[in-house]
This record gives sequence, structure tokens and C-alpha cells, in this order.
Amino acid sequence: MTKIPFAQIDAFASNPFEGNQACVMPLDAFLPDATLQAIAAENNVAETAFIVADGEGRWQLRWFTPAVEVPLCGHATLASAHYIFKAGYTGEQITFQTVQSGELFVSRLDDGRLEMNFPKQEVRDQEITDDIVEALGARPIRAFAGPFYAAVFDSVETLNALSPDYKALASLGYMGDAWGAGNFGCLALGGNGVDVTSRFFGPGSGIDEDPATGSWHCMLAPVVEILTGETSAECYQAYPGRGAQIETEIQSDRVKLRGRSVTVIEGVFNL
Repeated sequence: MTKIPFAQIDAFASNPFEGNQACVMPLDAFLPDATLQAIAAENNVAETAFIVADGEGRWQLRWFTPAVEVPLCGHATLASAHYIFKAGYTGEQITFQTVQSGELFVSRLDDGRLEMNFPKQEVRDQEITDDIVEALGARPIRAFAGPFYAAVFDSVETLNALSPDYKALASLGYMGDAWGAGNFGCLALGGNGVDVTSRFFGPGSGIDEDPATGSWHCMLAPVVEILTGETSAECYQAYPGRGAQIETEIQSDRVKLRGRSVTVIEGVFNL
């Protein structure tokens, strides 16, 4: 029997039961894809991150939902860096090498938060179709295409009241990126002490609604810049019973995401 170290971490969270759950599992080398996917399905949280040490301050990183491998995941990257620092790494920056998103960087800040440095996503205006309106349950006032379909709503109240038809949503949206259809970021400017409030629906990736989505915020940041002219934002991702605080800042062709994490479970996975 193979024993793999295991930690379940609430990312973009200051306390347990906030943010988004990620499992982090360090390996000597990546197991076959089918095995990694089966482990992620067994863990049954939004993402399982597998990390392999690759030199001083460097790790290879892959992310799996219970259904698919994804090209980018922010909260599980944050959780992975939290795990590595907590395990005793004393450097100030971690470099993650990924298959589809290149090098990602995570640094420690003086206030205890971690800062992720990700590629900024290109966005452009997108058509709002009647089938998307019907599936979301409300009509956006504007929409954008990027890695995901981004729908802008007139108020936080409208955003919070959304109750999508996930089955219909799974086959809709922008389909020209590695993510494919069925991934929708929804936002409204304002909120309770924040600049923007959002929700993320990902039935195309096997997750009806995600509590905290870093990859979405790499697109959200340039959308907010288009809407407001601001390159930094205090963001809140709404989700029943959880929710997440994520600070974004655009610097040239990169987006910095800042947040905290909390380890809630540690043990071994018996394979």
C-alpha cells in the first residue's frame, strides 16, 4: 500500500469553513493520469492539487476537479503554497511550473497573506443570447469572453438572486478556450465593503458553483478595469455558507491575487 501525505485546506479563508476547499498531495513523481483523476474524484472537493519538488524553490503542479484536469486553478495554487510554507520552506517565493499556464509565482507578504502572480487574461465583449439569459435566470447588462463567459449584472441583489439551470448552462457560453463551455463568472460592482461581488458557475468543469475561484479573478480583474478604469479591486466571491475575500491588482500582463488559507485536515491517503 502506498501512503501519500494529504492536507485539506480552506483557501482564500481566514477561518475554517470559509473560502474554497482544496486537497494538496505531494508526490515523488506524477502518477498516471487516470490514477490522479481517481484520487481527485475520491477526495470530492473542488480541486485536488498534486505537487512534485523540482529544485530549490520550484515545484511542478497539476490540478484536478472530481471530473477533469483543469488548465489553471487559483485557490488550489494558494493552498499548495500554504502547504509548502507550513511544511518548513523558508524561501520568500515559490515557483510552480504548470502544463498549460506556464510559471506561477507565490510570495509571502509581511501581513501573513500570500500573493500569487498569474497571467492576466485577455477579454473582449461577447454576445448575450436568449438561451444564456434563460439558463442564468436573469439578463446581464454586458458580457465578456475570455477563458470563461463573464456576465455583468446591474446590482449585487440581482447577482445574489441567481438560481441557474446548471444542466442548460453546461453546454453554453464561450467555447474557444481550453476550458470549453459551461463556465460562467457573474459579477456586479459594489457589495458589502468591497469593489466587486461575484459568483462562479462551472458545470462544464463538473462543479455547479465554486466558492472561491482564483482563475476567474484573473479574468475578473481586467473586466473590472474596463468597467471602472481601476487596476486594483477588493473582491468578494459570494457562496452560501462560505464566501471568500480576494484582492486583485493588475501589473502589466500579470494579475496579483492576495489571500489567506487555513489547514483543516492532515493525514495520509492510502493507495
